[in-house]
Amino acid sequence: MNKIKTSQKRLQCGSKILNLSKPAVMGVLNITPDSFSDGGNVFSQAQVDPVKVLTTVSKMIDDGADIIDLGGESTRPGAKPVSVQQELDRVIPVLNSLTANFDSVFSIDTSTPEVMKEAASAGAHIINDVRALGREGALDAAVETGLPVCLMHMQNQPKNMQDNPEYRDVLAEVLEFLGERRQQCLNLGMQADQILLDPGFGFGKTLAHNLSLFNGLSTMAKESHPILVGLSRKSMIGQILDADVNDRLIGSVTMALLAAQAIYGAGGSAILRVHDVKETKQALNIWQATKK
Repeated sequence: MNKIKTSQKRLQCGSKILNLSKPAVMGVLNITPDSFSDGGNVFSQAQVDPVKVLTTVSKMIDDGADIIDLGGESTRPGAKPVSVQQELDRVIPVLNSLTANFDSVFSIDTSTPEVMKEAASAGAHIINDVRALGREGALDAAVETGLPVCLMHMQNQPKNMQDNPEYRDVLAEVLEFLGERRQQCLNLGMQADQILLDPGFGFGKTLAHNLSLFNGLSTMAKESHPILVGLSRKSMIGQILDADVNDRLIGSVTMALLAAQAIYGAGGSAILRVHDVKETKQALNIWQATKK
């Protein structure tokens, strides 16, 4: 990718400014029954439980979350797509409740144009799209909202992305893809400093691919766009540690910390998308204290 100078250490999110002079922690809030780690956590009797939602988000904010990432479509390996209306019904009422109760930064984890626009109207501050605005109408919708966007790399789609993924050079191909998607955003008038990049750990990648990408984070950081890193509880950690999804806390926190060190060591900035906010924040605080 051609390097574009951006305001790396701050991100304008609607009326809010996100400080990226140190890693920002994004807490995961899946309004889904089938996400790989926390699916169903905020449901009662197959319905979204508003009290559980508020309690969960309140704890994440108290634990130090800088962003809450709200999603209504599971993108775990093998996941089936949901209808537009189903996704809207899951996330928009929740987002309305959250923005009414908390003064925080909320991102909407969606690939659906209608959801992007409705979420922006409901007070979302960031669009986080695992399909890099690839769905029909998504790019135009994202530009229309005026919100910053995160573009993620994924080979194929969730239902088949782990069916023997192959690359000649995974880092080069991921960077090329993200560069092309970024350029399309710029061509439609999006500002460079409103774009974040996500290499897409676990999305159409083997363990070897993921580790190669991880070792390339410092290279990505030199492209000047903030990097969103989503490693929390993923299968790559399970493969390394031979641990199931409920036993990946230490591995998740360790990789989040190593990612932050690589990115900031190269002069970049990062958002760490995690399930375990408190523990990740504690690790980052220790690191920041030793740097001083």
